[in-house]
Amino acid sequence: MIRLGLTGSIGMGKSTVAAMFAAEGVPVFDADAAVHRLQGPDGALVAQIEAQFPGTTGRKGVDRTALSERVLAEPEKLRRLEALVHPAVAREREAFLADHAGAPVVVLDIPLLFEAGGAAQVDKIAVVSAAEEVQRARVLARPGMSEEKLDRILARQLPDAEKRARADFVIPTGGSLEETRQAVRRILACLTGGADS
Repeated sequence: MIRLGLTGSIGMGKSTVAAMFAAEGVPVFDADAAVHRLQGPDGALVAQIEAQFPGTTGRKGVDRTALSERVLAEPEKLRRLEALVHPAVAREREAFLADHAGAPVVVLDIPLLFEAGGAAQVDKIAVVSAAEEVQRARVLARPGMSEEKLDRILARQLPDAEKRARADFVIPTGGSLEETRQAVRRILACLTGGADS
């Protein structure tokens, strides 16, 4: 099995690319989706997060906006949150890998792959990338997003240029969906021996 780590900064189109890999029949582990399950109604982390950050949960699980506002500006609180979340996501990832042990390629969709030290857990890395102006326009169109919040998020992420430099593959998402889909197919062909790298 080849473990392909899929990453990219906020607004680069990673979810779209992950869906393209899935459409090609590749099992995809979505770390963000795992976090949503763990923090959703009856999620395994809700009680622990409430104990550490009182007032950030309710009947629907974790209030992600309230939790984000509580931890983004305070590195120590963010580290405490990550100490809860990262091991739980790692357990979910290991269960996914066991379930798909026979697959020739799996995609591990991990937004903070480099930042959280996940690069050692994958065989190859694909970075999803678009021009900065495209990225900012996409993110600022999201509900509840502001320039200040985006800048705080980006400050926690490796710069796009550094991610591209450390990647085995770069998937451009600034053009058409078909161009992106062709890039995904080329990577799969390379990984499975269907084309020269």
